[in-house]
Amino acid sequence: MTVEICLDDLAGVRTAAEAGADRIELCSALGDGGLTPSIGTVAAALGLAGSLGVNVLVRQRPGDFVFDADELAAMVADIHAMRALPNPHGVPLAFVVGALRPDGTVDAPATRALVTACGEAQVTFHKAFDQTPDRSAALETLVSLGVTRVLTSGGAPNVVEGTASLSSLVAQADGRITVLAGGGVRAANVAALVRETGVREVHLRAAVRTPSASLATSAYDRGSRDTTSGALVAEVVAAVREVAA
Repeated sequence: MTVEICLDDLAGVRTAAEAGADRIELCSALGDGGLTPSIGTVAAALGLAGSLGVNVLVRQRPGDFVFDADELAAMVADIHAMRALPNPHGVPLAFVVGALRPDGTVDAPATRALVTACGEAQVTFHKAFDQTPDRSAALETLVSLGVTRVLTSGGAPNVVEGTASLSSLVAQADGRITVLAGGGVRAANVAALVRETGVREVHLRAAVRTPSASLATSAYDRGSRDTTSGALVAEVVAAVREVAA
């Protein structure tokens, strides 16, 4: 079983590692659904990760997942730049990508370009997958493109409501691609999720609201921000380890 923590705070990298997570998805701007973190942030995370795997979100802007040629080129360039970073500790570096056509189907040429840029690194197709009109067909497209895993709640608002769909996707995947269940994963539901769907990887944002370090507030600092909770991570890890035992 693998527990992946989605975060945009560098302190959260250490927090996730200390709480027993296996991997992080490193982002920026999670308030906008997550965007590509800066090259400096990725470099710092590689230095902090220890035994954690680091999956980097590559998403050039907020909004839809229909990218033009300039946006796609920028994302490809970001991937190449991150792969070229020093990685003296050999941290497993992977990427999280996704591109759709206007009708919601997977944009195969754009996704292929992103996968190719990743080289031998593993590739996760992010939750844009849940917008596809036919998830079964989309899964086969991702398999054909060499995508390693897909992050999904089964097209439902959360993994609990998407349990039946997740079960079907796991059965269809049949080891050819990993189904990473994400969206509302909590310590209280993760054991049932694993038992009922057969997923072997789960993803969550273990966020807690933290007071600002600044005594002054403004439109840019309203007095608090989201950080990663070691307690929430540890609770999910413990629940997952128990059901996997």
